[in-house]
Amino acid sequence: MSLLSPIPELLDLLDLEEIEVDLFRGRNPRTDRQRSFGGQVLAQALMAVGRTVPDDRVVHSMHAYFLRPGKANKPMIFDVENIRDGKSFSARRVLARQDGAHVLGLTASFHIREHGLEHQDPPPDVPPPEECRKMSDVMATLGGAPAQLWEKQWGGYDVRWVGSSGADGTIPTKAHGAHARIWVRANSPLPDNPHLHAAVLAYLSDLTLLGVSTVPHVPVFDERSFQAASIDHAMWFHRPVRADQWWLYDQVSPIAINARGYSTSRIFQNGQMVASATQEGLIRPVSQD
Repeated sequence: MSLLSPIPELLDLLDLEEIEVDLFRGRNPRTDRQRSFGGQVLAQALMAVGRTVPDDRVVHSMHAYFLRPGKANKPMIFDVENIRDGKSFSARRVLARQDGAHVLGLTASFHIREHGLEHQDPPPDVPPPEECRKMSDVMATLGGAPAQLWEKQWGGYDVRWVGSSGADGTIPTKAHGAHARIWVRANSPLPDNPHLHAAVLAYLSDLTLLGVSTVPHVPVFDERSFQAASIDHAMWFHRPVRADQWWLYDQVSPIAINARGYSTSRIFQNGQMVASATQEGLIRPVSQD
C-alpha cells in the first residue's frame, strides 16, 4: 500500500469531516507505514483553519510544530481556535491530536487581497521540467533505492530532479554547500479552491526540504543513513498558486548541527515567486555497528 495516495484519495483526505463548530476529523490513507506523513497532517491542519475564515481572505503564513508522530491507522482530530478576525487579517490556531495526545500545533494568518509595493528575486535559470529526469530514476541512480519504491509512495505527483550541490554536482557549491532543486506538480487537475491549492503545496513542501540538509553528506535523500523527523515547518504564501501546475522548489540548507538540519526555500511558478518554506528537523546519524 502506498504512503501517499493518488489525487482522488488526497482530495478525500483533505475533505475533513466537521464534527461540530471549529472541530474537524481527518482520516489517514491506506498505508503499510506506522507513522503518518508529516505533510499530510500539515495540509489537513491548514484545511481545518481555512474552513473557519471569511471568504474574502486567504492564507499568507503558517507556523507549525510537529509534537509527536501521528499514528497511520487512526483518524486525526483538529481543534481550531478563532484568535481574531480583523478588517484585513484573520488569525487561527489549531491543535491536531490522536488518543488525547497532541501531534501538531499550527498557527496561521489570513489576509484580504490588497495592492502595495512589489518586488521579488528573479527565478533561477534552470532547464524546463520536460528536460529533467524523474525523481524516481535519480533516487535509483544516486541513492540506490529502486525506482518502484518512489513511484509506490509518490505516484500521484510528478517530481523532476533539476540538480544539487551533492553527488551530481550540477549546482556549484560556492554559494551554498547544501542546495537542491526540483520541479513538482500534482499530476491530475485539482478543483479551483485556493485553500486546497495552498494545502497541497504545504503537503508536497515536506517531501524533500529536510533532505536537502543531508545533500553534502549522503547519497540523494538516503534515509538509511540517518534517522529523520520534521520538528517544525513554516510557510509564507506570497501569491496564488496552482499545485497542479509546475512549480520550482529551490531549496538550500545553510547549516546542519547538533543532529538537526535547517533548510529554507523559494517556490516559483511561471516566473513568479509564489511561496517560501522553512523547516528544521532531526537528522541523527544511524550507527553502522
